[in-house]
Amino acid sequence: MSELIRKSAAELADALAAGETTSVALTQAHLDRIAAVDGDADAGVHAFLHVDADGALAQAAASDERRSAGNALHPLDGVPIAVKDVLTTTGLPTTCGSKILEGWVPPYDATVVRRIKDAGLPILGKTNMDEFAMGSSTEHSAYGPTRNPWDQTRIPGGSGGGSAAAVAAFEAPLALGTDTGGSIRQPGAVTGTVGVKPTYGGISRYGLVAMANSLDQVGPVTRTVLDSALLHELIGGHDPLDSTSVDAPVGDLVGAARQGAAGDLSGVRVGVVTELSGEGWQPGVMARFSETVELLTKAGAEVVEVSCPNFVHALAAYYLLMPAEASSNLAKFDAMRYGLRVTPEGSPSAEDVMKATRDAGFGDEVKRRIIIGTYALSSGYYDAYYGQAQKVRTLISRDFAAAYDKVDVLVSPTAPTTAFPLGEKLDDPLAMYLNDLATIPANLAGVPGISVPAGLAEEDGLPVGFQILAPALADDRLYRVGAAVEAAVTSAQGGPLLDRLPEVLA
Repeated sequence: MSELIRKSAAELADALAAGETTSVALTQAHLDRIAAVDGDADAGVHAFLHVDADGALAQAAASDERRSAGNALHPLDGVPIAVKDVLTTTGLPTTCGSKILEGWVPPYDATVVRRIKDAGLPILGKTNMDEFAMGSSTEHSAYGPTRNPWDQTRIPGGSGGGSAAAVAAFEAPLALGTDTGGSIRQPGAVTGTVGVKPTYGGISRYGLVAMANSLDQVGPVTRTVLDSALLHELIGGHDPLDSTSVDAPVGDLVGAARQGAAGDLSGVRVGVVTELSGEGWQPGVMARFSETVELLTKAGAEVVEVSCPNFVHALAAYYLLMPAEASSNLAKFDAMRYGLRVTPEGSPSAEDVMKATRDAGFGDEVKRRIIIGTYALSSGYYDAYYGQAQKVRTLISRDFAAAYDKVDVLVSPTAPTTAFPLGEKLDDPLAMYLNDLATIPANLAGVPGISVPAGLAEEDGLPVGFQILAPALADDRLYRVGAAVEAAVTSAQGGPLLDRLPEVLA
């Protein structure tokens, strides 16, 4: 394995600035790594659905020319990145992990994609995902599952398991993901990577193929908290093309991360959410969580227990609101404008073509959520289901507001368990949904969250994530506390978690 691919994005940026390497060299090193370990639907990590080797190398060569002329566009200019296949990319397929969009090449870039291109980051390719971001395991991809680099018989989380697995397996130093109910943070937890869900509206959603407009958020997937801060600052900020974009400064996230890495959390009040633990939570997960909370205390933080009583209803509310928005959003895939078209024999009507196309193009989980969402919005049931779920959403937001009157951040395990075996929960949707128990409240309230590696569980030797939640527009707190957690855990365990990746990939 090339030593280049083991470096963080910040270290690679420093090496480029010092002339110690070139963008072509490090892009090629990552492409070689992808060729060596990624494989396909039948074997390997299978983090990527499409690898753009020629395009990435051309972008890298252009970056090297700029640096030689002293015209680097950004500190990360020349550092390669992977992009979740739910973000539109000119010249590259965007399938959303679905057969209904197989081969579709968008005519425009998502705003976040345009921003990374404008900063000179070569795009290695598009990463695998649960179809239309519906899932917690990346097993619902129409193109086969992604596998966890720690144990290829287990899931890498979802829906953004491809981005998390690519970063964990050293196939990319940076990746973009999206988080609707935990789809960045939960994969981060089970793969030992850092995943951030920014404040809703803090990063443009323009060009993100929406599942649930009021919940979706683009965010960084990295190996270090500092790398996430660098990427977040780059892609964040107001976008007039997105009506939900917040017109507020991103803030000094890099500075917050560097401050936190010094390890002093004096004056920071940390609230442990009592509702996000207890029966059903894996003992090894809770052990690492308790140890990490103790590390925060040693760093000077004041730690107290905080009750958010309506969090227990978050899962039920989410699985009414999200399918309702998804059923509306996916109505545009009607076989009339773009994507797959299946024409039945005979003289089919437009409705016949639409039914045949959606039946062939959508997977079982997407169909399940469309049916649930349509039912929740139907006449006679709207008030009983969708309307009540919106009221619960308001109560959850009030719980957050009350908690932040007492503390600066809230903490919990990111997921109730470590990565479970592939196939174990495919036939039990409710068991699958429970993986988002700790992450969903942040999406319902629009507040930011980060998952930071907290070590390995004793039972199975698999990664555990530590979640930090902050008030809306206080993303800098995530980076300060997250970097402190990262530094403390790394010190306590004698090095970064990914240094312990199994030999087959290390």
